[in-house]
Amino acid sequence: MKRLGLIIPLALIALFGLMAMFSYNGLVSVDEQAEKTWGNVETEYQRRFDLIDNLVETVKGYADFEKSTLVEVTQARAAAFGAMKSVDENGIEQFQVAQNRLGVAMRGMLGYSEQYPDLKANKNFLELQAQLEGTENRIAFSREKYNESVEVYNKKVRKFPSNIMAGMFGFEKREMFSSSEGADVAPKVNFK
Repeated sequence: MKRLGLIIPLALIALFGLMAMFSYNGLVSVDEQAEKTWGNVETEYQRRFDLIDNLVETVKGYADFEKSTLVEVTQARAAAFGAMKSVDENGIEQFQVAQNRLGVAMRGMLGYSEQYPDLKANKNFLELQAQLEGTENRIAFSREKYNESVEVYNKKVRKFPSNIMAGMFGFEKREMFSSSEGADVAPKVNFK
């Protein structure tokens, strides 16, 4: 009987120890899962930062090149048109110089489009839009996954009996993503 009196308390202590171990390990697992999903969210935000900088600069570079080419063609056209109007006053030489300038500008523009037929500013802007949209979708997905893992973690932290272990070992409730003030207004992308 004495042994039974000793076995029961030891069994209860062992049972409590096993429950505590499983509860603690469960808390660690869901905490680590929440940390991992938070890392995924940060990765997507970093992707956004890198992507926006790189794509905007790329598009600006192509747009600036096309813009300068178009400005050159427009200016050469205006000069050629003005030279054509004043051919009687200024002679054929200025007209020819203006036409040559327009020809050089046009060849530059045509050479550009022949060399890079798929590299048009409108396609670059569409690509930028598509990349940004894809990035925003990836961010939303990562945030959703994070909220799901935080929900699992928070339930474990708050439910009995794991809430006892959570309190003893400092596991605290995590915050989920929620919409921020002004999230109902779409962001504007400005290329100026």
